[in-house]
Amino acid sequence: MTATRVLVLNSGSSSVKYQIVDMADGSRPAAGQVERIGEEGGAADHVTALKQVGDDLAAQGCGLDSPELAAVGHRVVHGGTRFTEPTLVTDEVLTAIEALVPLAPLHNPANITGIRAVRELRPDLLQVAVFDTAFHATVPETAYRYAIDRDTADAHHIRRYGFHGTSHAYVSRATARLLGKDPSEVNVIVLHLGNGASASAVRGGVCVDTSMGLTPLEGLVMGTRSGDIDPAVVLHLQRSAGMTPDEVDALLNRRSGLLGLCGDNDMREIGRRMAEGDEAAQLAFDIYVHRLRKYVGAYTAVLGRVDAVTFTAGVGENSAAVREAALRGLGLLGIEVDAVRNAVRGSAARLISAQGSRVAVAVVPTDEELQIAQEAYSLVTL
Repeated sequence: MTATRVLVLNSGSSSVKYQIVDMADGSRPAAGQVERIGEEGGAADHVTALKQVGDDLAAQGCGLDSPELAAVGHRVVHGGTRFTEPTLVTDEVLTAIEALVPLAPLHNPANITGIRAVRELRPDLLQVAVFDTAFHATVPETAYRYAIDRDTADAHHIRRYGFHGTSHAYVSRATARLLGKDPSEVNVIVLHLGNGASASAVRGGVCVDTSMGLTPLEGLVMGTRSGDIDPAVVLHLQRSAGMTPDEVDALLNRRSGLLGLCGDNDMREIGRRMAEGDEAAQLAFDIYVHRLRKYVGAYTAVLGRVDAVTFTAGVGENSAAVREAALRGLGLLGIEVDAVRNAVRGSAARLISAQGSRVAVAVVPTDEELQIAQEAYSLVTL
């Protein structure tokens, strides 16, 4: 029997999401998640959670012992400068991923635990690490280097890495297909808008700039993260408010963004409050779309020619109000949204730009699991 299935694992700090993708026909014979790991009522640890995943897969007829499994593809958040392509997991690779934990202390440890758990449960199965940062490895030094002392930056690995790379890769290529063109022919601005949010400028299938930086904190306004902020704010809070680095970190990552502005980080709830005349919710929304509009303008300048602006992820795929407001008034850039098309909900990739708009505006549902499966399968079947 030819092994054509890939188990995609996304191990977070308190959850494990899984999906099996059959590369022979594109089907998804099994999927699910284990939540509340380490919490009361949940799995004790990630090894226990992975055993539960194995039980769930077996119940769906796709057990970890299945000979149809070709590999496991793991989402690994931070690959640093070393890992710029899908990588077969070896002892050396695992040690290198562990060395990157200081750059992603909330994410890489969980990813590593997922890899180790699979090793324990199925040591013979090939495992592939697919890195969130990899798609952005092509960003030129003019865009990735911060204007601080070079020696200090290099000694401490300080640079722009970018994240959500699997989503940006998938969506930029899917946008090209939607336009009936090869990715090498298309310049796309991708707006990945979920609780975490990021933008990228993709020229001919190659990422040339992205909004997230050393960490996922930089860039757009997000659900609980501030996005772009004067770094002196951190110093001011330490000196004036007596806050510790950990307290500032918690403020900027967990108590800022939409949540900090209006007390809600769910765009649906913010929309409901706006409809009732809530001024705080309206201001949060306006700040959110103002930042989006700035990045669209900036990336138009970076790319020179833009063929499409594409929205994806939870907010990008489902909020017509965000899409309309973010691109309102950009007719001079050739970007115009059709109100009727924009209002239509659907699960398929679609165009929402106005007839005659020089730049296509698209909604493309992201599929990070498929992207990870494709990259993992390509590597193990070389």
